Amino acid sequence: MRIGILNSGGDCPGLNAVIHGVVGAAHQLGWEVVGFRDGFEGLLPPGDYMMLNPEKTVGIMKLGGTILGTTNKGHFVAKIGEGDVAEVPVEVVERAKATLRHLEIGALIVVGGDGSLTTGLQLNRMGIPVIGVPKTIDNDLQATAMTFGFDSAVAAVVDALDRLHTTAESHKRVLVLEVMGRHAGWIALWGGMAGGADVILLPEIPFNMENVAKAVKARDARGQHSTLVVVAEGARLESGELVKKEAIGGKGEDRLGGVGEYVAREVEKLTGKDTRACILGHLQRGGAPTALDRILGVRFGTKAVRLIEEGKFGRMVSYQQYHVGDVAIEEAVNHLRLVSPESEVVQAARSVGITFGDEA
Repeated sequence: MRIGILNSGGDCPGLNAVIHGVVGAAHQLGWEVVGFRDGFEGLLPPGDYMMLNPEKTVGIMKLGGTILGTTNKGHFVAKIGEGDVAEVPVEVVERAKATLRHLEIGALIVVGGDGSLTTGLQLNRMGIPVIGVPKTIDNDLQATAMTFGFDSAVAAVVDALDRLHTTAESHKRVLVLEVMGRHAGWIALWGGMAGGADVILLPEIPFNMENVAKAVKARDARGQHSTLVVVAEGARLESGELVKKEAIGGKGEDRLGGVGEYVAREVEKLTGKDTRACILGHLQRGGAPTALDRILGVRFGTKAVRLIEEGKFGRMVSYQQYHVGDVAIEEAVNHLRLVSPESEVVQAARSVGITFGDEA
């Protein structure tokens, strides 16, 4: 048996741990593993790949990024906007099939988020045996309680907030930290809570800048002259608009960014307080994965191999209630898992005085 693996979309702490798990489990079965470089693009003839074995993957679990490289552009883009899906051209899929036949690969493991797994689902429906592994720092995939990479991203946010606390207090400033997550607020919510933020602005909870300003003024009145605001990049303005760095225009997902600057300008205008914005950006994706993400990655990788052994194609590895199982890929894509405004975590945040800008 020879199997293939690729990772597609944004890089993510823990990808190498998945590769380590796949190669280790496959080696125990006497299987060979082919790693395709730069995502789905590596499937195009003549194929861009490397043979993987335990000797080549020793020590990679602790490394950030991915030894295979990745891309969220190219011939296989299926997600082309907020909720919009495009079919991968049949001619492109047939070229990929030719590479897999030439290499005698019996199954393909696709490690990716919503967009990459949407592509993987299309390939599976067109005759390529696919197993999905959920990967996203945004933690927004349906049918799994957590994805690897999320914990590492939250840890980066917490580290940033720990550092911002001291400078905010020293200068009696409001500091606004913009974090990733696209249309889901998981990173902002978990990172903001763990990092001691005073205001958290999420895509799922419409906010009003007057309410944010009132929270800052109330803190000042209590003698708390510094305020930390965490805002998710996909948090919408009062008008309902998203702030975008770049509109891709049918070639992939638009690049979000800039809402932090907007919030900082409005807070300063409404309160008179010295306010600065900080965009954490790709620091959330980089660096070594946390222990949790390393363990999740290895568990996901070994489970993917077991699904191939059982012939359960068109399935995605899923983490629920501390158990790694599997679900149909259809259950995980095209419908994001978002923060519920009534969730226990949001209620806990409100109970300790964190405001979400939706009430005075």
